[in-house]
Amino acid sequence: MRIQNHPILNFEKGEEIKFYFDGKQISAFKGETIAAALHAAGVKVLGKSLFKHRPRGFYCAIGNCSACSMVVNGEANVRTCVTMVQEGMIVETQKGKGEIL
Repeated sequence: MRIQNHPILNFEKGEEIKFYFDGKQISAFKGETIAAALHAAGVKVLGKSLFKHRPRGFYCAIGNCSACSMVVNGEANVRTCVTMVQEGMIVETQKGKGEIL
């Protein structure tokens, strides 16, 4: 779900692009974050807590917490709420703390 009309803000959609999330192709628009594109595509769980494995979703949306950390193009611990989506990028659900390469 994306906001289409807002009484104060003007949302200009960029060019439509495609990226991959856990092997599934997702549509997005240039200029939006990975987390926003996933949320618009119906993905509400972005990861799980480290110890109790509880679902984590879109939380702070400013990069302060790590609830949205995912593996992006092979790089772990990318905060998807502040990382812009790009054509063809590969986004994967991160398991645990992620591996440092």
